[in-house]
Amino acid sequence: MDIDLSALSGRRAIVTGATNGLGMATARALAGAGVRVVLAVRDVDLGRRRAAEFGGDCEVIELDLANLASVRSFAERLDGRVDYLINNAGVFPHTHTRTADGFELGIGTNFLGPFALTSLLLPRIEREIVLVASDAHKAGHVDPEDLDLTRRRWNPARAYAQSKLAVMLWGLELDRRLRADGSPVSVMMTTPGWVASNISNKPRLALAHRAVQGAASVFANDVDAGARTTLYCLTAPIAPGSYVGVDGLWALRGEPVLFGRSSEACDFELAGRLWAKAEELTASRDPDAAGIGGMS
Repeated sequence: MDIDLSALSGRRAIVTGATNGLGMATARALAGAGVRVVLAVRDVDLGRRRAAEFGGDCEVIELDLANLASVRSFAERLDGRVDYLINNAGVFPHTHTRTADGFELGIGTNFLGPFALTSLLLPRIEREIVLVASDAHKAGHVDPEDLDLTRRRWNPARAYAQSKLAVMLWGLELDRRLRADGSPVSVMMTTPGWVASNISNKPRLALAHRAVQGAASVFANDVDAGARTTLYCLTAPIAPGSYVGVDGLWALRGEPVLFGRSSEACDFELAGRLWAKAEELTASRDPDAAGIGGMS
């Protein structure tokens, strides 16, 4: 399947986590198509090197989603309006650690940071928001009153699955609010399948990383193929609120297709409670603002 990005030329997109993996592949494809790309990255020096590699019109702004002060600083430093916000950056929390704001690392980086970023930027977004989730959400459970997993035993898989289910529920509620508000902005959720990336390349995991990379080279998408689900959302005539995955065996690799989600990811009541908790934790709600916090 060919994805024609030519219609996006001249538009402006923010890609979080654009120095490596899916974010790098997404930003590179967009820059190559003439999109004005904002690389929202933790490592500014590497971001500048990536911008030089990509060519085109790229801007680099520092962003650490595990630090709400950095999120606010990014929003203040960004000039002008954007067509697309691609919430791509994320972590697999290999150790039980916390963000700068005291949140469990997975939920803080994968959900609360992007939630705050989107809240701040929404009045300036004109076309689409893409939330990169994961089919790992189907193994997750979310309790808005226990996002730090203090009542349940923490482990990496549970923390990751919870964070990605939170992203799915956020997308469900964000789409509902955008539609109710009559907004022209759409929200899409994606899973790239299994991607051969550096997510397991962490200290003390060298053997596991080599094993994962060996299997991924056979069964997984590379980062360019994985990025196609995001690019598909920007170009295909699909309904707002859609969830896009891949069509291959066990959804590991393949071409972008509309995808099913778990029953918990369709729970509007839970999504509303999670939204309220995220607003509380990130101080995102401002009744006088034009952002999502003020939507009904």
